[in-house]
Amino acid sequence: MSLSPSARLATLAGLAMLGACRGDEPPPRVAAPAPAPPPVARPAAPAGPSLAPDGTCTGPAPTLATAIEPGIGECELVRLKAKPPTDVLVGEGRAGREVQVLYAEPGARELYFFVNGRLDRIVK
Repeated sequence: MSLSPSARLATLAGLAMLGACRGDEPPPRVAAPAPAPPPVARPAAPAGPSLAPDGTCTGPAPTLATAIEPGIGECELVRLKAKPPTDVLVGEGRAGREVQVLYAEPGARELYFFVNGRLDRIVK
């Protein structure tokens, strides 16, 4: 089915008028980009000196702690125990720097777990 030239012209004019009518309408909405995910929080850096894998401190131990309790620093533990640890394991975990300090004494073993330079828990 073919349109006559006048019918074709009428169809084109109608389409042009429809296009002109759309000029009064607001432009179509464009979806806003999804918000960027929040930045991943980096674990806090250890406060004060830390223990090296050989059990030595990277600096002078603070003298603030008077007892072995959660929250003290790695080197404060060594200072309070007054002897080097039997073994030290240093690693990185989800929370940041994780250190395990072992003191093996006759008849007893004590394991100290540190997270970001602070004593988290003790296993005796």
